[in-house]
Amino acid sequence: MTSIPEALLWCLSTGTAAAVVLAALSLRARRQRADLRTRLSAAEEQNSATLHSNTELTARLRATEAEIRHLAGTRLPELTLALAHPHVPVPGLLDTRFTASETDQALNSVLEQVSDAITKERARVDAAAQSTLRGATTTIQALLYQLQSALQEMQHRYDDPNVAQDLLNADFLNEQALRRIQATGVVCGAWPGLTREDSYLAELVVGATSRLRGYERVNVSNQLRDPIAVVARAVEPIAIVVTELLANALHHSHRELPVTITLQQGNRGASVIVDDYGVGMHSDEIKAAMELLAGDQDLLLTQLGDPPRSGFAAAGQLVRQYGFGVHVEPSPYGGVRAVVYIPGDPLLTVLDESAQPMSVMAPQPHRAATPDRSAMPPQAAAPAPAAQPAASYEAPAPQAEGELPRRRRRKPASELDESAARTEPAPPRSPEETGTRWAALQRGTESGRAAAQSEPPRSPEGNSQ
Repeated sequence: MTSIPEALLWCLSTGTAAAVVLAALSLRARRQRADLRTRLSAAEEQNSATLHSNTELTARLRATEAEIRHLAGTRLPELTLALAHPHVPVPGLLDTRFTASETDQALNSVLEQVSDAITKERARVDAAAQSTLRGATTTIQALLYQLQSALQEMQHRYDDPNVAQDLLNADFLNEQALRRIQATGVVCGAWPGLTREDSYLAELVVGATSRLRGYERVNVSNQLRDPIAVVARAVEPIAIVVTELLANALHHSHRELPVTITLQQGNRGASVIVDDYGVGMHSDEIKAAMELLAGDQDLLLTQLGDPPRSGFAAAGQLVRQYGFGVHVEPSPYGGVRAVVYIPGDPLLTVLDESAQPMSVMAPQPHRAATPDRSAMPPQAAAPAPAAQPAASYEAPAPQAEGELPRRRRRKPASELDESAARTEPAPPRSPEETGTRWAALQRGTESGRAAAQSEPPRSPEGNSQ
C-alpha cells in the first residue's frame, strides 16, 4: 500500500510536467502568432504595393492611349501639312515623361515612315503631272508657233490698215499665250522649243521686251564695248529668263513708271541688269526667289502656289541647264534689281558687224567716238592696212586672260579689197536701205520659225552640254 507522502510526490511531479508542457505550448503559440502577424503585415504591404503598381500602370496605359490619339488626330495631319508648307511646326509629345522612351521612339518611327511614304507618293504623282503637262505644252506650243506664222503671213497679204492692226493685236495675244505655255513647259522639263543662230545680246533683249504688255515702259541702255552675241543654243533660254524678270518688274511697278535695262560688259562675261521702281520685295521674298532662281533643287508643281507662279521656277531650270546666273536684290531706287550674268566661256561670242549687221531695232552701243585721222599729225596716224589674200582667214587678235572669245569669219576677196582701200567711214544708211534690211530680218525670222517647227524637239539635257 502506497503511503500518502509518495502519492503526494507523484501528484506534484505530474503537475510540474504538465505545467512545463503547458508553458512550452504557450510559448510555441506566441511564436506562431508573432510569425503570423509578420506574414500578415508583409502581405498587406505587398498588397499595397501591388495596388500602387496597378494604379501607375493604369495611368501610364491611359497616357499611352492619349499619345496614340494625339498622334493620329494632330501630329500626323500637321506632318502632312508641314511637308507642303515647311513653316508649319509638327507638335511633339503630350506627356514629357515619354521623352526618349521606347514609346517616343515608336511614335517617331511611325512619323518617319508616314513622311517617307507621303514624300514618295507626292513625287510620283507630281512626276506624272509634269509628264502630262510636258506633253500638252509641247503640242500647244507647236500649234501656237503655227498660228504665229499664219498671222504673219496674213499681215503681209492684206494691206488694209485696220486689218493689219487687228492682226498685230491677235499676234501679240498669241505671244502672251506662247510665253506662259513655254514657261510652264520648261518647269516640267520640256525643251524651250526654238533653235536660233548666234544673236546679238542687244537684239535678244529687245526681242524679250516685245513679248510683254507694257513694253513701251522699258528703256534699254547698251553699254557694251564689243558687238557681243549669245551662242545659238543659249539664245532662247536667256531670252526666256530676261522676259520673266521683265514681266516681274512691269507687274510690280506702277504703269507710269519706267523699267530700265542696262547691258554691261566685264572681263569674263556680260550682264543684263533690270531695275524697276516698284514696291520691292521683303527679305523673305528675295530669299525664296533666289532659291527658285538658283535651280539647285527639284521643285514640285504644288510648291509653285495656286495659281502656279512658274516664271522664276522656269528661270531656275534654265540656269541649271545652261550655266549662266541670275541674282535678285533690292534696287537702289526702292524696287528690285535683277542681274543676269552670262559667262563669256562658253555662252558668248563676238560677231563681225560687217558680215552680220545688227538689227535697226536694237539699241546702239555707247562706244567711244573714233578719232578723226585727218585732224591727227602725220606721225600719229596709223599706216593703212595691207591687202590680204582672197582665200585667207582673218588673223585672230591676241586674247587677254578672261577676254570674251571671238569668232572670225571668212570674208570674200571683194570685201577684203574694199576694206583695205577704204579710208573714210561708211555713209549713214538711207531709210530705203534700213527698210530693206528690216524686211530681210523678218524673212529670216520666219524661215527660222518654219525650220523650228519641222525640226524634232530635243531634250534639255542635249542643249545643256
